Amino acid sequence: MGILDNLSLQNVSDDDLLHLIKEKEKLIVLFSKANCPACDKFEDQLESLNEDFKKHLNVFTVKTENSNLVRLYSPSKEPAVVFFRHGVPLLYNGEPDENEIYGFFEKNQSPAVKELTDKIFEHMTQAATGATTGDWFVMFYGASCVECQRLHAVWESVGATLRGRVNVARVDANLAGSNTAKRFKISKLPSFLFFRLGKVYRYDLPKHDVISFVSFAQDWYRNSKAEAVPLLASPFDDVVDWCVEILKYYIAYGLEILAIYPWIWQIGLAGFSLVAITALIAIVKAGKTKPKEVKKEKKSK
Repeated sequence: MGILDNLSLQNVSDDDLLHLIKEKEKLIVLFSKANCPACDKFEDQLESLNEDFKKHLNVFTVKTENSNLVRLYSPSKEPAVVFFRHGVPLLYNGEPDENEIYGFFEKNQSPAVKELTDKIFEHMTQAATGATTGDWFVMFYGASCVECQRLHAVWESVGATLRGRVNVARVDANLAGSNTAKRFKISKLPSFLFFRLGKVYRYDLPKHDVISFVSFAQDWYRNSKAEAVPLLASPFDDVVDWCVEILKYYIAYGLEILAIYPWIWQIGLAGFSLVAITALIAIVKAGKTKPKEVKKEKKSK
């Protein structure tokens, strides 16, 4: 692919960029900044590819400098190249190479990450049986989790890199996937679980970048503890869990009431003590008044 049009990329503001993301079906954005040689290298490559993107992929390409939006898509900030497909961001995680950039975006014109819910999780992943759908790498997220939102483009890049080898998905742990999150004891967001052959491995590494995630899914998971995938909860299990939650609620409520009105437990303790003392006295008296057994004299013959 040669340089068909060496015109500079259009530089847009944050407001214009937000409008373009909503308006364009496919949009490539270079997040750049001044005095950044790495940014300049990516800009040169994207300028070279600009006409090819328009002609073959129907993609519009722009750049933005010192954007406040970059933190939403790239942990390392500038330079960052992000491909939006109907608003779904995909972070490019390669070198500023013309052929590599074009090939990556050409193969990933549709989102790579699947959205799973409680209703379809087991059917899609077959996590408990380790059956025929392959390995799955799943991110549990929440709409109010800022870090989760910042990893959206990164997780799409993980899915794109592992496409055809590992299924990459995400689950809303607070809404449509709340029961699945409870099933796997998800206590923080974001959380990442790797499912393979009926086992689950928890990603607990501090790095949340594409290379670390991909490495974990390929072989690093072997360094993590393998856990048996918990079976789906039965209706009886749900009832038990509900009863436990209700019990916890009333215990907490009772402790709160006692903290506000300490005289309640004092009266209760006094009442219990009075009952205990009364019972003890009754037992002692009963022992003292127990009639003695009278031995019957044998009749003389």
